[in-house]
Amino acid sequence: MSIVVTAATGHLGSLVIDELLQRVPAGQVVAVARNAEKAAPIADRGVEVRIADYNDPDALGKAIGAGDTLLLISGIDPNRLDQHKAIIAIAKDAGVARIAYTSVLGGPDADFDLAADHIATEQAILDSGLPYTFLRNGWYSEVYTDQIAVQLANGVVGAAGDGRIASASRRDYAAAAAVVLTGEGHEKKAYELNGDTAWTQAEYAAELSKQSGQDVAYNKVSPEDLTQVLTAAGIPAPFVPVLVDVDKAIERGLLAGRGSDLARLIGRPTTPIAETIANALKG
Repeated sequence: MSIVVTAATGHLGSLVIDELLQRVPAGQVVAVARNAEKAAPIADRGVEVRIADYNDPDALGKAIGAGDTLLLISGIDPNRLDQHKAIIAIAKDAGVARIAYTSVLGGPDADFDLAADHIATEQAILDSGLPYTFLRNGWYSEVYTDQIAVQLANGVVGAAGDGRIASASRRDYAAAAAVVLTGEGHEKKAYELNGDTAWTQAEYAAELSKQSGQDVAYNKVSPEDLTQVLTAAGIPAPFVPVLVDVDKAIERGLLAGRGSDLARLIGRPTTPIAETIANALKG
């Protein structure tokens, strides 16, 4: 019986592997990845790597076994719901002990476009009858700090108004996943995971200004204007309305936080946005 992590070389998956190795021996962890070369650093740490793609049911069937605890990290492809349902079916046929899924803050209450596939995936897991844990992740701070170079040049552009974002670092969410995968008492639980302190995009711009020593403006725009900005920036067309809708959800308070599950699971305060900004500027 192993702890199997899908998308193990991705931004979140690689951190989950790292957090797991701080808690259990490498022999108990299996990393599922699409590319053996990219997964080589994980294999070098003693973790078994199984090559499988979300679109390859045969390979996934060989990567997941009876009694495994499976972390299904949500996909990013437009057809990810079909991928998720296929993996859930494979997990059920294999007889996994439990499936954990990286969902969205608010679960069924998250009535914005990005959440739709997560809500449907949660329902598919419930319908499967598999023991489960839902990790309803809020916004990652790195969604913003990964764009610092652009923000320093052009300011922070958003259509979220004065809506607040209770973000946390990817490392925080990865630590929570590792706790849930290695601990007891998490079956049939849904955890609402978000940062301890919520901030507005204007406050983010002010903090970036303070730390960078540059004047970074917050350009509050309409959803229509944000659509034009994202399109001009080269964001693929299918993702533009989804991203704009997220800002509208932020303005409605849907990512402002739903409690302290994340800090409680990881046993420490979540990473403040100021610290994530500092780390990004150093990087």
